[in-house]
Amino acid sequence: MAGMEDRWLSVEEIGTYLGVSSDTIYRWIDKHGMPAHRMGRLWKFKKDEVDQWVKAGGAAEHQKKGS
Repeated sequence: MAGMEDRWLSVEEIGTYLGVSSDTIYRWIDKHGMPAHRMGRLWKFKKDEVDQWVKAGGAAEHQKKGS
């Protein structure tokens, strides 16, 4: 199933992938524009969108504000 590689990931799965807690993921969605899609009560993620956001410095954005 090649299509499974491009599946939607949960908050827990994307947190594990990035090595951060679920609380950090929610904070990044709220404060730093992390690419996430709301499906009912759940947030879902596409790994390639998150990879692009991280590479563009999205996860490091909070460090720039203190400069």
